[in-house]
Amino acid sequence: MSVQDKVIEIIAEQAVLEPGDVALDSTLEDLGIDSLGLVESIFAIEEEFDISVPFNANDPSESDFDITNVKSIITGIEKLIADQKG
Repeated sequence: MSVQDKVIEIIAEQAVLEPGDVALDSTLEDLGIDSLGLVESIFAIEEEFDISVPFNANDPSESDFDITNVKSIITGIEKLIADQKG
């Protein structure tokens, strides 16, 4: 399973949707994911990929991690995985 597929699966689970219902240009708000769901998604992603996401749950706008939409989240995670493998 690709990084993209796994991230979509995690986000879909948080949104109580089928993975096929999660589009790359969907925002978390579009999917009905609130701040708690976002934090749970980040934790699940960190656990799944054994990475640390630079995300401040108390102030998401101050984070270096782009959560604009599903595609930006996937891109950020792929970069973190590549950096970790360095």
